[in-house]
Amino acid sequence: MMEPLLPFERFDHYGSGPEGSRPPFGAFGLQRTPLSRRLMNPCSRPLRFVAILGGAFALPAAGVSQTSAVLVELESGLAWQSYNDVEIPNDGTATRFSLSELAGSGPWSAGRLTLTWNRNERHGLTLLLAPFSLTEEGVPAEPLRFAGANYLEGVPASATYRFNSYRLSYRYRWRETERTTARVGLTAKVRDARIALAQEDTSSRKDDLGFVPLLHLSGEWRVTPEWQFSAELDALAGGPGRAADLSVKLGRNLSERWSVHGGYRMVEGGADVSEVYAFAWLHYAVLALSWAPFSP
Repeated sequence: MMEPLLPFERFDHYGSGPEGSRPPFGAFGLQRTPLSRRLMNPCSRPLRFVAILGGAFALPAAGVSQTSAVLVELESGLAWQSYNDVEIPNDGTATRFSLSELAGSGPWSAGRLTLTWNRNERHGLTLLLAPFSLTEEGVPAEPLRFAGANYLEGVPASATYRFNSYRLSYRYRWRETERTTARVGLTAKVRDARIALAQEDTSSRKDDLGFVPLLHLSGEWRVTPEWQFSAELDALAGGPGRAADLSVKLGRNLSERWSVHGGYRMVEGGADVSEVYAFAWLHYAVLALSWAPFSP
């Protein structure tokens, strides 16, 4: 049986560029509870939650099911942010502030497309396209210095947060029974991220385009021939940052080729390096439609 995921301490959410110039690995940061408490320990709570749920991948047993060679899934839903804390650059010359307090908590529309190719019973590849961005106007409660520019207190400012994620995952099916499937693998992630502020004639931004390697875990538990629970996790922790993308869904088969799934997704992470401090926690209510072009 697979060992549960251990609690993460920190992981680099920024490579060198926006999900690359070096913003954080997960989402840049968001927050509405007292900022001082979160800044003292930005790593523990969200990834402890991920670690506990990681144990769900050690799934129960029963006989053998078939898997479609090709699967297309379109996911759509609404996203909220719990926190989004930013300081750019992270060298004492800029203001550490809450982007979620400036831009609001949401919701915003979000979606992603996943293409899966199961080469054979054991080995498979998935390609994920997951764009996300928001632009909102808020009023700074204090003077801000961000990315080399100064912003006035009490004057409306526009805040932009972009975090596009593109991933290629290799998945190895290490457990298959009549009712359960469990997989382990590796994910190569490219992030395209931006944080920007604008106020009257003043504007500045931080772009980040970079590569992040992640651990992949996924599995299904078929409660009945029509209904199943599924869980999926791409995550990594260590060094000056962390990243986690976790989903839990309940699905129903509509036919041999079509199924519908609904549930919860969270994306959390960030980086604490000299170029940038940015940690964010996003929550999604999602609905997905899956299509298998070829019957199992």
